[in-house]
Amino acid sequence: MKMIINNKEFNIGERTYIMGILNVTPDSFSDGGKFNSLDMAKEQVKKMIEDGVDIIDVGGESTRPNYVRISDEDEINRVVPIIKMIREQFDIPVSVDTYKSKVAEAAIIAGAGLINDVWGLKADKDMALVVAKYNVACCLMHNRENTEYKNLMEDVKNDIQESIDLAKVAGVKDENIMIDPGIGFAKNVQQNLQVMNNLEQLKQFGYPILLGTSRKSTIGHVLNLPVNEREEGTMATTAVGMMKGACDFVRVHDVLKNKRLATMIDAIIYSERNK
Repeated sequence: MKMIINNKEFNIGERTYIMGILNVTPDSFSDGGKFNSLDMAKEQVKKMIEDGVDIIDVGGESTRPNYVRISDEDEINRVVPIIKMIREQFDIPVSVDTYKSKVAEAAIIAGAGLINDVWGLKADKDMALVVAKYNVACCLMHNRENTEYKNLMEDVKNDIQESIDLAKVAGVKDENIMIDPGIGFAKNVQQNLQVMNNLEQLKQFGYPILLGTSRKSTIGHVLNLPVNEREEGTMATTAVGMMKGACDFVRVHDVLKNKRLATMIDAIIYSERNK
């Protein structure tokens, strides 16, 4: 299976790809304000490329708990110059982390090849149409308004299927769809751990899976550590996802450490195939 993002082929099932997080917000839970200028963003992109990143995910609005929603115009003004800079100066695919169709369209025109939607096309009725119109890739993350589940994994899978159906009805091609279990969204700590322990169930959809756990509060809760000390916990979740065969892309802050870990696990997993 192949997925194409910004004309780059991603061969799904051959290795885990590293998506580097580039937050250009003043209030991101982990690195707010660190990269929200062109010069700082450029230096961070250079570093991530040197560290082995495969795709850069640009976010202009924090989605941490109790975040403040900003206008479409403000979000566009944050992400579009960064996306243009990356696509003009670096040979690396770009994703935009947004659930707003106007932001997505502006980002695509600026050069983004993947729409990473934390609401799985459900927050904005026009999002699926924008993805289909421009024939770009999309990541459909699991999310909902509450943490009330009758059967956690079955409900999560049903919610993801709803997002897939929205994409398909709008005309999004199968090869442009990936899914994300939504660790840290609409789930308490125990629910996040349960989903992590059952990631292999998501393979039933037949789409690439993106895992985004980097520095999240569940890791902080388990290890009793602040945000800037959660890398080992993040790497543990990457390892679990990979060993379950349910981690085609991993979205992380620390590219180098996760790249090394993924390369080692890939070597083990695919050792028989590569004889």
